[in-house]
Amino acid sequence: MSDAPLFSHTTVLLHETVDGVLNDPSGIYVDGTFGRGGHSRLLLSRLAPDGRLIAIDRDPEAVAAATTGATRIDDPRFSIVHSAFADMRAQLAALGLAQVQGILLDLGVSSPQIDNPERGFSFRFSGPLDMRMDTTRGESAADFLARADERQITEVIRHYGEERFASQIAKALVARRESGQPVRSTDELSEIVARAVKTREAGQNPATRTFQALRIHVNAELEELEQALSAALSLLAPGGRLAVISFHSLEDRIVKNFIAEHAKEVVDRRAMFAEPKPLALKAIARIKPSDAEVSANPRARSAVLRVAERTDAPLPPVHHKRRRGE
Repeated sequence: MSDAPLFSHTTVLLHETVDGVLNDPSGIYVDGTFGRGGHSRLLLSRLAPDGRLIAIDRDPEAVAAATTGATRIDDPRFSIVHSAFADMRAQLAALGLAQVQGILLDLGVSSPQIDNPERGFSFRFSGPLDMRMDTTRGESAADFLARADERQITEVIRHYGEERFASQIAKALVARRESGQPVRSTDELSEIVARAVKTREAGQNPATRTFQALRIHVNAELEELEQALSAALSLLAPGGRLAVISFHSLEDRIVKNFIAEHAKEVVDRRAMFAEPKPLALKAIARIKPSDAEVSANPRARSAVLRVAERTDAPLPPVHHKRRRGE
C-alpha cells in the first residue's frame, strides 16, 4: 500500500469530457493524465464489457493511487503505465496496440499535486521547491534556479509565465544565489517575487506567474503536449475522438492550433482545380465549465475542453521535434 498522503481532487468537466471522447463503448481508450482517476472511473462505468482503458501518468503517486489501497481500480478492462503521455505511441506499441478509439488529456497540475507541500507546486504552502511531476527523474525547480544564468531565468519566466517583471525577478534570484543563499523553498521564492513585482493584478498572488513558468519549464509541459498531440493523431482510428482540457492560454493555443491545422482543407496552389486534400481531424466542440461548476470548484474557472474527431483521411508527413534532453 502506498505511503503517500491522500489529497482530494475534483475532476474538471467530468461528464463533458467523457461524453466528448466516448464514441464506441466497445473501443480502446487512453487516459493520458490519470491523476486520481476521475475521468477514467466514469469512462470505465460507461464502457462495454469488451471495452478497454489504458491510463498513463508520469507521477508515481498517481500510479500508486490506481494500483494500491482504497483507491485501487480493480477492473480487468483497466491498466496503467508510469510514463509521460508524450510517449503514448511507444507505450501502446509495447501492449500490441496500433489504434484506439479515444484519447483524453487533462493538462496541467492536479489538486493532489498542488495541495501537497512536499511537491513544491504552490506558493500557498511552505515546502521544498521541487515542482517535478515525475519525482523519480529530472531537475527540480530549485536545481534549475541554482545553475541557470540571469538570461535563462528571465526567458523562462517571461515566456512560460507571461510575466512582465521577469527580468527583475531573475535579477533578484541571481543576486540571492550569489549571496550564498540560493532559493530552495516555496516560501523563499514567493518572498523574492513579491519584492520584485511592483504592481499586482487584483486577486492574484504576485508569484502566480513565476510558479507557473517554472513548473512548465521543469516538466517540459509544452514540448510534451506537442509530442502527445502528434502521437494521438497517429493512434486514433477513423471516428476516434481526442478530448483535451487546458488551463492556461499557452496550452490552449497549442491545442487550438493543432486541431485547426489538421481540420483545414489544403489546396495545392500548383493545381488550382484539383480537389483539396482531405482533413485528418474534424473539430467537434469547445466547452467551458458552467457557472455552477466554477462556483463549486474555483480551480475550474480557466478550463477549456476541446474535442476533435479523426477522419479517414491519410495523415500528413510527420516531422518530429526533439524533446529537451534527447
